[in-house]
Amino acid sequence: MQELQKAYEPKNVEDKWYSRWESENLFHGTVKKDRQPYTIVIPPPNVTGILTMGHVLNNTIQDILVRWKRMQGFEACWVPGTDHAGIATQNAVEKALAKDGIRRHDLGREKFVERVWQWKEQYGGTIIRQLKKLGTSCDWERERFTMDQGLSDAVREVFVRMFDKGLIYRGKYIVNWCTYHQTALSDDEVDYVESNGNLWHIRYPIEGTREFAVVATTRPETMLGDTAIAVNPRDERYKKMVGKFAILPLVNRRIPIIADDYVDETFGSGMVKVTPAHDPNDFLIGQRHNLEQINILDEKGTLNSSVPDQYRGLERTEGRKKVVKDLEVQGFLVKTDPYTHNIGKCYRCHTVIEPYLSDQWFVKMKPLAEPALRVVREGKIRFHPQRWEKVYDHWMTNIRDWCISRQIWWGHRIPVYYGPDGAFTAARSEDEARKRLGLKAGTPVTQDEDVLDTWFSSWLWPFSTLGWPHDNEDLRYFNPTSTLVTGPDIIFFWVARMIMANMEFMRGEPGSNGAPRTADDQLVPFRDVYFTSIIRDAQGRKMSKSLGNSPDPLDVIDQYGADALRFTIAYLSPLGQDVLFSSEKCELGRNFANKIWNAGRFLLMNKAELGGPSGIIQNATLPEEHLDLADRWILSRLHHTIGSFNTSLTEFHLNEASKAIYDFIWHDFCDWYVELAKTRFYGDEPEETKKIVLGRALWIFDRALRLLHPIMPFVTEELWQHLAERDGASLMVAQFPAIESRWIDQKTEDEMAFVQDVINAIRNIRGENNIAPSKEIKVQVRHASRSSAATLNLYEKYLKKLGRVSSIESLPTPDNPRLSSSAVVGGSEIFVPLEGLIDLDVERGRLEKEIARLQQVIEATGRKLSNPSFVERAPKDVVDKEREKLTSFQATVEKLKANLAHLQ
Repeated sequence: MQELQKAYEPKNVEDKWYSRWESENLFHGTVKKDRQPYTIVIPPPNVTGILTMGHVLNNTIQDILVRWKRMQGFEACWVPGTDHAGIATQNAVEKALAKDGIRRHDLGREKFVERVWQWKEQYGGTIIRQLKKLGTSCDWERERFTMDQGLSDAVREVFVRMFDKGLIYRGKYIVNWCTYHQTALSDDEVDYVESNGNLWHIRYPIEGTREFAVVATTRPETMLGDTAIAVNPRDERYKKMVGKFAILPLVNRRIPIIADDYVDETFGSGMVKVTPAHDPNDFLIGQRHNLEQINILDEKGTLNSSVPDQYRGLERTEGRKKVVKDLEVQGFLVKTDPYTHNIGKCYRCHTVIEPYLSDQWFVKMKPLAEPALRVVREGKIRFHPQRWEKVYDHWMTNIRDWCISRQIWWGHRIPVYYGPDGAFTAARSEDEARKRLGLKAGTPVTQDEDVLDTWFSSWLWPFSTLGWPHDNEDLRYFNPTSTLVTGPDIIFFWVARMIMANMEFMRGEPGSNGAPRTADDQLVPFRDVYFTSIIRDAQGRKMSKSLGNSPDPLDVIDQYGADALRFTIAYLSPLGQDVLFSSEKCELGRNFANKIWNAGRFLLMNKAELGGPSGIIQNATLPEEHLDLADRWILSRLHHTIGSFNTSLTEFHLNEASKAIYDFIWHDFCDWYVELAKTRFYGDEPEETKKIVLGRALWIFDRALRLLHPIMPFVTEELWQHLAERDGASLMVAQFPAIESRWIDQKTEDEMAFVQDVINAIRNIRGENNIAPSKEIKVQVRHASRSSAATLNLYEKYLKKLGRVSSIESLPTPDNPRLSSSAVVGGSEIFVPLEGLIDLDVERGRLEKEIARLQQVIEATGRKLSNPSFVERAPKDVVDKEREKLTSFQATVEKLKANLAHLQ
């Protein structure tokens, strides 16, 4: 091994080690009956995607868990892949074609789909390459794509089985229609946005009378498709009207006045217009009362031939304007009120969604939801944070059928075939379709034009990626998977549906013991679901392209290194709380990497000096000879840290795990243990003892690197390789440290904490009184107890070395030493006599001048903060900083006054 560079350079390390890990197949998981599997399936990013900070958070968490379990001896398997992202990918390709003046209809379906595959091959691997830069240890041999052959086979198999069970049906229904993409969307693909609009009050003449029915609507253009007016049957105001007819303004159509419990008596006049083809609730009312369904729009959102001539061909918003104008001119518009309400928009293009009556394919969800609800309620699947279980429960209890058909070309084409007579069936192939339809070989059949919702392939991900519908060892061993890490925004899109699918299609499949699966704990897709937080900027705003506040993760990696980014994002991510991130915060991770690097260099330099040319061959076991108090303390801290690290990761508190290892390495090991060990490295002990002490320090550093490796894999691997001859072994698969309770010694930890506080107090006294580092000082102590006296006596050599102390004396009297500076630690009083250490007159003068200077600054800052003009006009952060400065100046003056008093 070459000597470590003076400074840590991530670029010299990261690609080197990632290539080696990949080339040595260290990410690959295989069936090993003697090991417990630990499996994660990646939430497949869109094939169109590029790495975002959300991906960084999600995949860093997954990689930490996978690397941790791999080192603990589990057979870890992290299945990667990408999603074909139907609408998003088709959008991207259509935009690319449009630059050349080509529309998809110019190419036709087959040629267009070929273009999409070409585009996917050219651009689809970008996010995978980016994930590798982050250091993700995915099993790349298992990489899947939701439209590869195996997953396509699984999609067809699932569709046919559900069709045969009556769980898939075709019917007319009100769907969420995107007029831009000209396709239906599921309820979960609609984003609701609060919007300021209007509420138009319209009067409908009652046939044969001079009375009017007044209704209120936010979508007046849909009145052209009204087929009834409804009132609540308990509303005494309108009982006499039920059974009569109203005349539809502008259209002159007779429509009945009906009674239905759905009507809210308190909204508007208590009368509502009923448009069964353009409102989901009206659709249900229409079914109960056998009302006509009049669709007034075409797929593009243009008024069609079902409306009067003067409105035909108008885009829906233009149609609205003309309808309102005509109602006003003809005297049917009563009033217009401002109205704030939620409007549904397409989650992809943000077009306002149109409730639209059309023929679609649906999945009956209620039968699938019941077992999926049960396993979460019974704790067979655990959510982290647990509060998401209530959200899941509510949604699953009120679940609606899933519209799975999409009117686009890119995706899994619905495996339904129609015969010449219009009869249809689901089938895995054309030949099977003919047999099911009773047709002769060669009889032409036509496949349904629609494709399946993208999520229809994604909900099969935990088992389709492992080879289902074919029975195989991987499927038996790695499913159920262990942990799912995902965002709460797709709890319904994906999480709930995966639970439903796994429980439906794994039932009866051979489990790990070869017997058919029947129990719920064999049918669940995963045991734990970790819901990640939202990444926000330092001001608390959600990161987005439009705000320009989302840094490119690759730029962050280039500037700080992948380890720094990984550590920072884990450190800042408390379970269930949003993450406030800015690139500058990665200095935390970079500084930590440098701290570890410098500690490693120091130990290795001493190893070379003490061990001669060959250095010290590090033992696989801890050298236990010549243990002193510092050794027992650091070993206790190490095993405490191992315990807290494992507990934190088990409970998915990744930030606490990060803080535990950070505190151990930075503070316990580097700041204290290395400094304490120096007293022995450079002391008068025999060479053999020094080698053992150094070997022990190297052993402890080795364990610290193992602990940290899941979070910061690159710097830890590089350092670990330098500690000893590894014979080709990698830290990635080294044994994770196990807690040994025999080393945990709380009494020693408490004593050392007291000694550290005393040393810090002495250092503060030196700094506050400008005592030169080269000068040794005397320390006098009035002990709070016999135990504190015993502790300082026990650790006296460390106090003297680290505090530059010549002698430590106990004070027998209650009188304080003259001209001394003091501190109180754990009830014990620490005194440092200053006479002879500093020129008291010069120091008094310096302190008086500094106090006077700061008092002037305090007065000036106080005047500024007392000025209403400054406080009201200056930015809040500027005002806050001035207040912080004032508080800091005041505290400093009080300290300086106290120091001056010691010198009087």
